[in-house]
Amino acid sequence: MSSTVTYTVTGMSCGHCEKSVSSELSALAGVTEVAANAKAGTVTVSSQQPLALADVRAAVDEAGYELVGPAA
Repeated sequence: MSSTVTYTVTGMSCGHCEKSVSSELSALAGVTEVAANAKAGTVTVSSQQPLALADVRAAVDEAGYELVGPAA
């Protein structure tokens, strides 16, 4: 069952930020697509199955940003 979730991420301000977050999230098992938007402060992640929030948070932290949680 595929899954697409949009998360709120703080601290992104430019294209480099978007690439850093996208790169870390793309490395997670099962991720098929990542679209980060610094202006909106969001990242949308598509995956083959739902991802554990802890794994998404760890990847965003590794990139140097903070995952607030799923976007409302």
